[in-house]
Amino acid sequence: MTILYTVYMTYPETDQIQQLVSAAQHIVIMQADNPDADSLGSALALEHILGDMGKKTWLYCAVDMPGYLHYMPGWDRVTKELPSTVDLSIIVDASTITLFEKFEQSDNRGWVTSKPCIVLDHHQGVSNLIRFATVMINDATKSSAGEVIYSLARDCSWDISLPAQECILTAILGDTQGLSNNLARPATYRIVADMIDAGIDRPKLEDTRREFSKMPPEIFRYKADLIARTELSAGGRLATVTIPYQEIKEYSPLYNPAPLIQGDMLQTRGVRATVVFKVYQDGRITGAIRCNPGGAIGVELAEHFGGGGHPYASGFKVVDGRPFNELKSECIRFATELLDTLQT
Repeated sequence: MTILYTVYMTYPETDQIQQLVSAAQHIVIMQADNPDADSLGSALALEHILGDMGKKTWLYCAVDMPGYLHYMPGWDRVTKELPSTVDLSIIVDASTITLFEKFEQSDNRGWVTSKPCIVLDHHQGVSNLIRFATVMINDATKSSAGEVIYSLARDCSWDISLPAQECILTAILGDTQGLSNNLARPATYRIVADMIDAGIDRPKLEDTRREFSKMPPEIFRYKADLIARTELSAGGRLATVTIPYQEIKEYSPLYNPAPLIQGDMLQTRGVRATVVFKVYQDGRITGAIRCNPGGAIGVELAEHFGGGGHPYASGFKVVDGRPFNELKSECIRFATELLDTLQT
């Protein structure tokens, strides 16, 4: 019988990262202004790993954790306040400064950016890189930032406790849509198998997520409204819906509208790509892009508007004041061109 062992590639940045972590005692772990299961799972995993090394950690995100992520133990340790004492910052699941708008306005920003910074990401096609980063790993061959952290920890011979592995598995499942999209490569499955062998109970994780993902009645009715407002374009291959500011203000504290509706949009027969637009009071416009296999246009579409991500999950933010209807039309036009290119 042949026994297969998972092989982990060594990152060229490993030695430098080990030196930075070894020299630091107070470490802030940072998520961007758009937290998701991968960013939160990655941050919590690092909290466990570094805490087991005797480091003092601080979990930071400039916005509140969305309610649908509250199934992860430790979500409530994430704070919107930056610490006053920092030796090192580690940014997870983001490598573009445009995703840190609120951090850029923070009083303690200068204190944090004056210290070494490690960026751990997996998104391809990134622009506006974080200029104060000391060292960056942006490994687009990995399914998620969680998988990057698992591989880096193995490189560094850091202990990955079962609680840390549980957070990493949650991160991987988040970005791979439960291992259902093409971001989950053979190495991803081997890592998941290693964690299950170590004692992680994946069915329990899924049951917990589903329990916390249950909708309040008002969200259930709101979801029906979003479905009714969803528009199909590009011959039914592109689904879009728009969230105005008043709905962002009213419903986001209960459930983020994008993940509320986007899974159903992707389950619609013929749909290859989806965009959820959010229009803010100050003129900002964001687009959350999610794609099915056969419609992996996420990176190109996001980059067209100055954003980034990976083929199946990406996003953009536009702050140049252009009218929303103009941007929406441009997005539908370009998405249609990209989908047509995939069919040729």
